[in-house]
Amino acid sequence: MTDGGAAGFQRARSAEQREARRRAILAAAAESLEEMPVGDVSLRELARRVGLSKTNVVRYFETREAVFFALLNQSFDQWLDELPADLAAAAPSGPASPASVTDALARSLARRRLLCELLSSLGTELERNLSAETAREFKLTHTRAQTRLAALLREHLTALTPAAARELVSTAILLTAGLWPFAHPSPAVTEAQQDPGLAHTRVDFADRLSRALHVTATGILQLM
Repeated sequence: MTDGGAAGFQRARSAEQREARRRAILAAAAESLEEMPVGDVSLRELARRVGLSKTNVVRYFETREAVFFALLNQSFDQWLDELPADLAAAAPSGPASPASVTDALARSLARRRLLCELLSSLGTELERNLSAETAREFKLTHTRAQTRLAALLREHLTALTPAAARELVSTAILLTAGLWPFAHPSPAVTEAQQDPGLAHTRVDFADRLSRALHVTATGILQLM
């Protein structure tokens, strides 16, 4: 994204122009995460990428954390639009088992690097430096997405109650946040893990998440 390409946004007066500017800021945030971790991306860097002043960016998002929280919610919604096909493919010829559903869920998440990276930053990065009102707005949006995911899982695991499905969703998010950084360590750690004595410390994100979710779902169903 270049300064020249964003020049048309300098006088955003209509709702359509404001929405276009907002989308451009989110696109710049996604682009930046292709090159650096969330913690290294400043509001000034986002402004540079979208071709606006920092003051203009703040008119749409009060802080850089607000930008990434909005990007997280957008990425979550996009994933939920695609997830039904992933879950349906897990059991094409009969009732789905907990193992097939949780494996499909884990592998679908594993293919969405941006979403996983943002989820892993949720507690440590994104929920800081926000006003209470902005945090409330973003958390409510995030909660609606989780409710949508819970309802989708209940379509395939019909024995789940609404509360049990929400518990499974919450656990999936916590597991993703915890496992993702260990499955994607720094270059130095990746090199160190080539030592045969450290082979057991390597984390395959999809496999580990699939197993953990299967254990969780099985336990929840047994406790119901």
